[in-house]
Amino acid sequence: MKLLRVALADDEPLARARLARLLKEAGCEVKAELEDGPAVLEWLREPREVEALFLDIQMPGATGLEVAAELADCRHCPPVVFVTAYSEHAVRAFEAAAVDYILKPVSAERLAKSLARLREGGPRRAEGAPPPSQRFPVKAGEGHVFLDLKRTTHFEVEEEVVWAWVAGGRHRTSWTTLAEVESAFPGAGLVRIQRHLLLRPEAVLGLKPLEGGRASVRVGEGLDLEVSRSATPRIKELLGL
Repeated sequence: MKLLRVALADDEPLARARLARLLKEAGCEVKAELEDGPAVLEWLREPREVEALFLDIQMPGATGLEVAAELADCRHCPPVVFVTAYSEHAVRAFEAAAVDYILKPVSAERLAKSLARLREGGPRRAEGAPPPSQRFPVKAGEGHVFLDLKRTTHFEVEEEVVWAWVAGGRHRTSWTTLAEVESAFPGAGLVRIQRHLLLRPEAVLGLKPLEGGRASVRVGEGLDLEVSRSATPRIKELLGL
């Protein structure tokens, strides 16, 4: 059986120690036990000889989904396995190209299946996980309704609340950062045009140059968004200008 070198991150010491013990008992070499998202990113600034990274999702500083988004373009970074107590993150986890998604409390049997998948070298949908979707929930009174990404013009974050803009109106989502939106829709081509704005380029109706190399894009009747100087060339390129 192939020896797997792994690292793990969990902000709860007992959970972190338990997972490390289970991994060692399963024949893995645990190269690092990290306490939060920023610690993971710092540790991975240099190439590490590990075949998998086990990430909790709810962590301070940066969630597991945010960490995975940061690692998306990292060539030397290992595959990710999410370990969490919250099943509602399953779709976003697999849209972030996770190899597996394990619910707490982790059992030795479930962990063995995940390690087998790692040795096979490919992602697989977790048992019972729904297929990836382009829909997302927003709050509506005491409940939720589902919106389609294709009808969304842009996302805006304000005081740790992400709002989705559809048909000129904004709707409150369950996300708290734009990085979570990017992780949920990794292949959608969303572009940051400001630190607080995430644009769907296909929704742009027009573009107007501004001073200083900036631009303004129209996404609805009377709804214009300013594009930062650094993001303007990318938006023009995507729009064929």
